[in-house]
Amino acid sequence: MDASSILKGLNADQRAAVLHDHDKGAQLLILAGAGSGKTSVLTKRIQYRIACGVEPEKILALTFTAKAASEMRERVQKLFPDAGVRLCTFHSLALYMLKQKIDGRFAYEMVGFKKPPTPKDSSSREFMAKLSKLKIKSGALNREELFSDGYSQAMNAKLKELRQDVLDSGEVVFEDLIYQSINLLENNESAREFFRSEWTEIMVDEYQDINPSQYRMVKALLGNRKSLFVVGDDDQAIYGFRGADIGNINRFCDDFKESTLIRLEWNYRSVPNVLHLANEIFENKPLRLRKVLRAGNPNGSGGNPLFRENRKPEIWESDDPIQEMQKIVCRIKELRESYDLEWKNFAILVRYNRQRLYYEEALKDAGLPVAGEETEGDETLENGIHVETVHASKGLQYAVVFYAGMAEGLTPGECTGTSSQRKRQLDEERRLYYVGVTRAEAYLILLYCKQRFWKGRVRKLKKSRFLPKPPKRSRWKMPLLLFRIYALTIVALFMFEHIVKLAFVMVFRHSEVDVWIDKKVQLFAAFCMRVLRIDLTIEDQAILGKVDWSRPVFVMGNHNSYSDIPVIFLAIERTIGFIAKRELQVVPFLSFWMRKVGCVFVNREKGGGAAKIREAMAKGRVPRLFIFPEGTRGKDDSLRPFKSGGFRLAIESDATILPVVMKGTGDVWERRKDSGRVKVWVKILEPLDVHALKQQKAEIEPRKDLMHVVRERMESVL
Repeated sequence: MDASSILKGLNADQRAAVLHDHDKGAQLLILAGAGSGKTSVLTKRIQYRIACGVEPEKILALTFTAKAASEMRERVQKLFPDAGVRLCTFHSLALYMLKQKIDGRFAYEMVGFKKPPTPKDSSSREFMAKLSKLKIKSGALNREELFSDGYSQAMNAKLKELRQDVLDSGEVVFEDLIYQSINLLENNESAREFFRSEWTEIMVDEYQDINPSQYRMVKALLGNRKSLFVVGDDDQAIYGFRGADIGNINRFCDDFKESTLIRLEWNYRSVPNVLHLANEIFENKPLRLRKVLRAGNPNGSGGNPLFRENRKPEIWESDDPIQEMQKIVCRIKELRESYDLEWKNFAILVRYNRQRLYYEEALKDAGLPVAGEETEGDETLENGIHVETVHASKGLQYAVVFYAGMAEGLTPGECTGTSSQRKRQLDEERRLYYVGVTRAEAYLILLYCKQRFWKGRVRKLKKSRFLPKPPKRSRWKMPLLLFRIYALTIVALFMFEHIVKLAFVMVFRHSEVDVWIDKKVQLFAAFCMRVLRIDLTIEDQAILGKVDWSRPVFVMGNHNSYSDIPVIFLAIERTIGFIAKRELQVVPFLSFWMRKVGCVFVNREKGGGAAKIREAMAKGRVPRLFIFPEGTRGKDDSLRPFKSGGFRLAIESDATILPVVMKGTGDVWERRKDSGRVKVWVKILEPLDVHALKQQKAEIEPRKDLMHVVRERMESVL
């Protein structure tokens, strides 16, 4: 199998993950946003390593369910049918390890077992009774933590008898297996060397869900090696109540100082407007781990016209559950007729199981089929409306999602305990909300009901704090001159304010400067849209997923206005500089930010643009530049004659050319007629990879091979 064929269809970030070199980049953490193809990346990584000559038996891949492990095994074996990769859960790995023979002795005997360990269900009532006999408070520990080494000497003495009973009988619970495998690895040198030599590469799926003991197990297996490849999404860490520790992701870069971080942000599930809402959920999250989901497949996998509409999420407010259910039933019937959707394309998501039972009964009463219900003849229905908890929906997706119970006490659920405990619970509730939102592919409806029967009585409910706030739009009309003065003043103040904030970041959070600037550039662009009263429409943003952003990128656009710059920032959702004259430095605020976003200052009379770009690349900065190929701004949206200078730079820099067409930006400022709202439209066109073109042609002619191609693409949509 040719290794390069495995890489086909991957976007630039996925490709970088699959190709990661542990020798150069050490351990790898992949922060994989919802719907970003993380399972595909993990599977292709395994296939790629096998294709590169790694023995399949030397690869260990851990996940959380036997089903997920089985699905991954099937994918790997499509290319390598006999590959002996160990794809398994943590618990099955631990059991496997304990049953191995090392130096003629079973590993389970090395940790004190008299019989082979056999997982059994444990009665919590029986365990509590045993604790009571030992005069241990019932809430002091649970059965899963019996073999934890975090107890005091006095507690360990009390637990010795219980532990010995388990070792004598071999009857264990799953977490016993984890603790005993840790014991084996940390305290037995021959066993440690045996298992470290068995697996040279370790991969972990759903890394955000591992608990502290599973984390210790991975570190003990890894030792001081660099070959750790983990995939996870801290934004989908929703199993804290099971012991999962989100801190494992938060600490990764601290625990592994030389490690690499890659973000997978292209979502291949949901339309852009659903993702805009998802991104707003974590606006206050620490910068280092923040992700921005982008729509990689906005028309949907099935091509249904509902996807092309890119509907904004809706908030429905109802007086009572009966009114709410009437709305749901009417909308489902309407959408089925209008868009030819199947029942299974609809889902109602809830926070608690008791809510699920209500909606299932209400749908049945309305004559609508429910997935999982039995029909006549004891047959189970695969084509009904799905009603499930958000926890159960993780990993699934539906064209239309009704997210029910957007009220305090339901979403978010009730948080109890100390203030720090309540905060942790609320953080997890926010992540759970994010999981629910990102199940929607094309259309999301958030449901708030003012009152409903809950926990034994009818209760009045407050709106959920998670519900998005409606955008503030100024309807204040003002004379055009006053509007211009107002807009310039507000934007200048924004720039000055963030210069001051940047100074603070550079002193106290120096490692986050680049990420901070990226975030603030997007904030600045969105701020400009509000101040300048722009209604922005962006088409074909998914094409950006084809661009390799680790190499120079030249965005070629039709230049009409000073407002082109913030529009381009939002269109490509990345910080981008542009080629500018040195004279622009006379405006202090503007000059400062131009340098921070990576502008290249060129004296056009003397030239030297290519040298400036090479200089930037030599410093390790990958240039991303907005270049206006016609060289001058037009008085309308039509294209002016192009100049070839930018295309010559692209050839010299081995850049990717990304054509972008804008309409209406001239009406924002230079041709503005009043202070009303202005419509601006942007379309991303297919990129031109100059590096790939060089491999096909011995010599590239900038006018013929690049300039005319780009111009034709732009003219086709103007």
